[in-house]
Amino acid sequence: MSVSETSPVTLVASDLDRTLIYSAASLDLSMPDAEAPRLLCVEVYGHKPLSYMTETAAALLTEVATSTLFVPTTTRTREQYHRIHLPGPTPRYAICANGGHILVDGVSDPDWQARVETRIADECAPLTEIRAHLATTADPAWLLKDRVAENLFAYLVVERSLLPEEWVKELAAWARPRGWTVSLQGRKIYAVPAPLTKSAAMHEVARRSGATRTLAAGDSLLDADLLLAADLGWRPGHGELADEGWRAPHVEALEARGGAAGEEILRRFLTASSAASAASSDSSASSA
Repeated sequence: MSVSETSPVTLVASDLDRTLIYSAASLDLSMPDAEAPRLLCVEVYGHKPLSYMTETAAALLTEVATSTLFVPTTTRTREQYHRIHLPGPTPRYAICANGGHILVDGVSDPDWQARVETRIADECAPLTEIRAHLATTADPAWLLKDRVAENLFAYLVVERSLLPEEWVKELAAWARPRGWTVSLQGRKIYAVPAPLTKSAAMHEVARRSGATRTLAAGDSLLDADLLLAADLGWRPGHGELADEGWRAPHVEALEARGGAAGEEILRRFLTASSAASAASSDSSASSA
């Protein structure tokens, strides 16, 4: 990050999937084909391109990552995160597994990992109990995959068109008194321990880095705590939060959807971080 050691530090904690990076289906390229933006592939999986940014978003992210402390903040596992090759300088910090891992120069911090695991063990029903319930209640007619992430949480890949909405609500009601939360994101249903949050990990990175201001963006219910914890936040016009009509006083609900939302979020990061730097400069000048 190209700021001096004495400069105020703006930490930008952003969700990745469907916030900054997009699958081909989620880009929402509704314009005429001849007017579609050029795309940069940022992830390959199974020898095929999987995730993209517009070239405009890629340039904006490079600017964000060189002028702030940019911290990718994702529910992805470490392995899934390492498949992504974002433009710009490699982030010093990254948050994976919904806050279960803080990566420092690409390596998980063992002290943070131990703290998270201890808290989950003290406050939540065991993962085995959650998985057993999922196995007995999920219908093979719509269940495609049953997965565990980092031995911390579980998720199902489903055929969304066949998934009964009531099943997700019933699962959430069952999980809540056991210390777990449920989130539906696209074709995935996540069951996550309540203490496992992106916001807790963001606060820890802010503490370590001496960040004086935090900005955040995200599209799903698993991002809500992150948005609430930041000084300013943005959510796109698509996703779980938009579908729920979720709002907070310091979180702006953007109208842009798909890849265009990724661009707009990055522009807001730059504007907010520039304003913070200008305010700090004015304050320093007036006190000199």
